[in-house]
Amino acid sequence: MGVAMHVKSDSEVTSIDASTPPRSPRRPLYYVQSPSHSQYDLEKMSYGSSPFGSPTHHFQYHCSPIHHSLESSTSRFSASLKNPRNSGGSGGGWRRMQRKYDEVGDEVEEDGESEGDDERKDNGQVRFYVACFLFSFLVLFAIFSLILWAASLAYKPRIIVMNISFENFNVQAGMDGTGVPTDMLTLNSTARIFYKNPGTYFGVHVTSTPLELHYFDLKVASGHMIKLYQPRRSWSKVIVVVQGQQVPLYGGIPVLSDAEGHPESVSVPLNLTFVMRSRAYILGRLVKTKFYKSILCEVALRGNHLGKPLNLTKSESCVYH
Repeated sequence: MGVAMHVKSDSEVTSIDASTPPRSPRRPLYYVQSPSHSQYDLEKMSYGSSPFGSPTHHFQYHCSPIHHSLESSTSRFSASLKNPRNSGGSGGGWRRMQRKYDEVGDEVEEDGESEGDDERKDNGQVRFYVACFLFSFLVLFAIFSLILWAASLAYKPRIIVMNISFENFNVQAGMDGTGVPTDMLTLNSTARIFYKNPGTYFGVHVTSTPLELHYFDLKVASGHMIKLYQPRRSWSKVIVVVQGQQVPLYGGIPVLSDAEGHPESVSVPLNLTFVMRSRAYILGRLVKTKFYKSILCEVALRGNHLGKPLNLTKSESCVYH
């Protein structure tokens, strides 16, 4: 295939150049990546992106003032990244922002710690006040209870054995539980006791040990008092039956053995003993006052005074401890 070559003359070139406006030289294309790339990578990318791709254009690109300005700016930017202290631009601002962020974080952390410390202090103060209140309440309650207990000691119950009367007695021959023959005694008597509670703010619960009649060490009769409650500032009479049924004498009371058939001539000295217990509950079961009184009364069993009360209110008749 032949190719027609047309050669233009100088006049035609001149006319064409004069008629058409001059075009600006086409600038080479280049890419600017992140500052982390080196200058060599930037130049390589610029060289590879050039539309001309010839060494001549590459030489012209290196020699252009745009390239020099790009190289200077790139070098300055990379230097500022390598040495942020020498740059007063974005690196210093980033440093200042980082420092501010750290300071804010430290302040928030310190505020959180201070709030936690304040909350722990408040909880500790609340516990301390509660403990002080409970301790003070217990101390005051103990003092108040002690005062009540001490005041109640002045209101001791008043107990008086008024009299005792023997209804009858009988002595007859018999055998004890093992089959040993001996004299057997049967005795019936009644004791009357006066009890008074002088307490102004508490009642008392009254109990007693068995009332026993002894001839020296030999017990001939006994009786039990029923439990009672005595209200404050009140009194009552307590009646207790003291009796003995088929009590073996084993020759211990010869007077009774010799008095068969003549009971009116019998006179046997006996001792009536018992312990009366009084409990005062002042504040429920918390404050409790106890009163104990041991009583010993000397009485005489006379055959000619059967059924008649024997007065025991005399001072020498009974002993109270």
